[in-house]
Amino acid sequence: MAVGNIDAVVAQARIDRKRLDSAAIGPFSLTAIGIASVVGAGIFVTIGEASARYAGPAVILSFILAGIAAGVTALCYAELAAMVPAAGSTYSYAYAVFGSFLAWFIGWDLLLEYLFAASTVAVGWSGYFVSFLGSIGIPVPHDLVSPPFGEGAGIVNLPALAIVFVTCALLYLGTRESARANNAMVALKLGVLVLFIVVGTFYVTRSNWEPFVPASEGGFGDFGPTGILRAAGVVFFAYVGFDAVSTAAAEARRPQRTIPFGLLATVLISTVLYVLIGIVMTGLVPYGSLNVADPLALAVRAGGGSLDWLESAISAAAVIGLAATVLVTFYGQTRIFMRMSSDGMLPDRLGVVSERFETPTAATVVCAVAGAAVAALLPIDVLGDLVSIGTLLSFTIVCAGVLVLRRTRPDLERPFRVKGVWIVAPLGIAFAVALMATLPAATWVRLAVWLAIGLLIYFLYARRRSGERMARLAAAEAGAPAG
Repeated sequence: MAVGNIDAVVAQARIDRKRLDSAAIGPFSLTAIGIASVVGAGIFVTIGEASARYAGPAVILSFILAGIAAGVTALCYAELAAMVPAAGSTYSYAYAVFGSFLAWFIGWDLLLEYLFAASTVAVGWSGYFVSFLGSIGIPVPHDLVSPPFGEGAGIVNLPALAIVFVTCALLYLGTRESARANNAMVALKLGVLVLFIVVGTFYVTRSNWEPFVPASEGGFGDFGPTGILRAAGVVFFAYVGFDAVSTAAAEARRPQRTIPFGLLATVLISTVLYVLIGIVMTGLVPYGSLNVADPLALAVRAGGGSLDWLESAISAAAVIGLAATVLVTFYGQTRIFMRMSSDGMLPDRLGVVSERFETPTAATVVCAVAGAAVAALLPIDVLGDLVSIGTLLSFTIVCAGVLVLRRTRPDLERPFRVKGVWIVAPLGIAFAVALMATLPAATWVRLAVWLAIGLLIYFLYARRRSGERMARLAAAEAGAPAG
């Protein structure tokens, strides 16, 4: 379809709000959804890899860079979310601005992005869960916590599989129940992280920050200034969390106001936490030792036996907090499934909402099965890079969409309006493209293969059904029979 679907998308958003529990989520819960996703694997897992392999103590600068990039993009998200309060986030915005072809590709990309984001966090959760069990004297066999591929291959990552099924079961039971559980888990996680920052400050060894920017080892991303950029690209996958806020638009109270609030609060709070955690963590231990599944717990061990209680608290917070991240990431993916199904892009069954639970049940089951398989079988480094490139591609589309609508539909009401948009939006695009360029060539190849599969499905299936669905919806809105 051609450009100009925004009226049809808004009409579909009204339908979705009637089908779902449209008052289930308030501003606090929206912010908690974002923080649960952003302050997840990035802070408990990937921060260690980024420091040890690419940036050293300067990983702090990587998080500042990623936070600035996320901030300017969040402003663009806020404008679109207030105009188009629809489930589906970037997919819905792309449909409204650019039409079905680009929307299909970004939706197809988002399905992979959210699946791998949730699976990445599930793998990180597994590492902390096994560490926590070990701290209380319960060993877990290596073969049952390691995927069959990559270094240290085993049979299956059983804990990662289990947490996927548990969180999807909670999502199945209802949005209000999921939001309440998430709020409690986020509060506990933030409390322990603040405790880590405060207590850890007294055990910092300043020599661990020297050199702050390790000398480049020759290749792009091998420490030095390019290592800071490379680390920013790696950790940026965590910022998919504020995209998850926008997927909740159909179930949010007063979405034109609460969605922008949740988006911007998420980025600000999360970036500050990342920077402070990075400062303390790299001050506790030499950065080269942090490339492990549980870097914060490792950093606390450097403080000696007097901090055993804090290590246990961090492991417990990671187990609970990462579970919250898995929960909200799958929440976002199920709503994208539902929205694409409503538009005819995917089978109708994926858009069916349970009358009892007011949740998209079939979509939740699909996420559980696919997510469990990925988390159980693939290593975390492959998963993280794929999520990063998908997130950055989504952000590019959002920033471009804001500019296009300013030109093509200046008449539309904008409850939230980005100031200096002709600077902010291009800056967001530039950040996203620059960070995408830092990712390995293999990641681009995997994305290209996934999009090629999507191209085939679009022309064989989604294009015709989507066109028919939008024509019927437009006719109904106009009060005329669909022809």
